[in-house]
Amino acid sequence: MANFVPFLSYILVVTFTPGPNNIMSMANANQFGYRRTLRFILGIFSGFTVIMLLASYFSLLLYNLLPTIKLAMRIIGATYMGYLAYQIITSTKQINEQQARINSFSTGMLMQFVNPKVILYGITIVSNFITPYYQSSITLFFFAIFLASFSFMSTSCWALFGVIFERYLSRYRKPFNWVMGLLLLYSAVSILFL
Repeated sequence: MANFVPFLSYILVVTFTPGPNNIMSMANANQFGYRRTLRFILGIFSGFTVIMLLASYFSLLLYNLLPTIKLAMRIIGATYMGYLAYQIITSTKQINEQQARINSFSTGMLMQFVNPKVILYGITIVSNFITPYYQSSITLFFFAIFLASFSFMSTSCWALFGVIFERYLSRYRKPFNWVMGLLLLYSAVSILFL
């Protein structure tokens, strides 16, 4: 893989920044504790893996059927990452933590299928960083597990350090947003010049 640093930067920025998975994991852990929230987090991991596999095969299908779509996929992916970078840098809204009433494996898993951040992340990362280099089913499966593992680490961190992490973000929100946004922008620019 030629662009490992942008690939890893994109993974870290997207999985560790606030989103439905992280916020719900934090809220569930605050209400139920980490051990009882683990089933919800494992549901996220399972659903995330399925979404990454679906994104891989969808991307591979497009990549093989329409070789001319490669440039368009790069441009769309880079544009979306640039948009996310802008949203992160200009964000001033405090994290809205709503108490979760449902803390189950199935809720965590099914939530992935209606989470646009996960779906767009899957399509973007797979089409820009994985399918241009790897196309075997076993490799795509391992990448799906690899990407879902980052999601597991992220949701676990948000759950374990919910109160502390929330205080840190509200205290240093601007510098954190700038660092995350610039890392994401670096990833976007780098995929255009593969």
